[in-house]
Amino acid sequence: MGIQVRDNNALDTNPPAGDEYFTTNGSNWLWAVTAWYGFLFLVLFALSFRARFGEKIFHYIFIITLLAGTIAYYAHAADLGWTLRLVVNDNPVRNWTRQIFWVKYVYHLVEFPAVAIALGLLSGVSWASIGYNVALAWTWSVSYVIAALTTTNYKWGFFAFGTFAYLILAFNTLLHGRTGASRVGVARDYMMLAGWANLIWLCYPIAFGVSDGGNVIGVTPGAIFFGVLDFLLAPLLALGFIFLSRSWDYGRLNLAFTRYGRVHDAGDHPEKAAPATGHGAATQPTV
Repeated sequence: MGIQVRDNNALDTNPPAGDEYFTTNGSNWLWAVTAWYGFLFLVLFALSFRARFGEKIFHYIFIITLLAGTIAYYAHAADLGWTLRLVVNDNPVRNWTRQIFWVKYVYHLVEFPAVAIALGLLSGVSWASIGYNVALAWTWSVSYVIAALTTTNYKWGFFAFGTFAYLILAFNTLLHGRTGASRVGVARDYMMLAGWANLIWLCYPIAFGVSDGGNVIGVTPGAIFFGVLDFLLAPLLALGFIFLSRSWDYGRLNLAFTRYGRVHDAGDHPEKAAPATGHGAATQPTV
């Protein structure tokens, strides 16, 4: 009995439109990305039950990020979450239209701030600095989606604003973040994670410029480009954070606050006051 290959009928159910449109090959690739996101979401969710000393803050951050990515790529692979816009940089004489998938920019509103929060918590910078970086990530994402939906060359103004927000975010995470990480003794791990994040982040302006911005590549190649970048960002960073966190002192990082919940300063902090017992006692978080 032969193996029956299952056809991808998503574009039959949700047909594309426009002169530049999404194809079945792109849908096949994004279904694979969806599957990987969903698988890693389940892996992190399972690992959260065996988190070191019960500290789950990085699990929480990336579990919701991977779940949001699964939803976004499910919609994108099914040819949903898009709108038609005139192509500006192709031939202004004719009404040439292109599918713009706004759903991927909505996901970036979750993904980019989540990465900024994780890096901020690890580096030990202030909550004000973390909030500032989250706002920069949101500004970047919102500027790009406005640029993608703009049907004149004024789109490049929004692109410039968003890219400038990213440059400030990169400066904060690479310079200020490294200073804070050195103070709490995780500079090496922090620079590996922050360096990787900014290397991938640097490719997003390029991806936008050649796809929804400059219309140099088609809708399907653009979807593949963004799909590769998204997979290299949140999923790989999630694995990196969970793997490297096994050697971090959560007490020194001042992150020992997810095991016993919120307590007042005058209350008991059993995870900090009680001596460690059993396996791993030598690396129990300290104050």
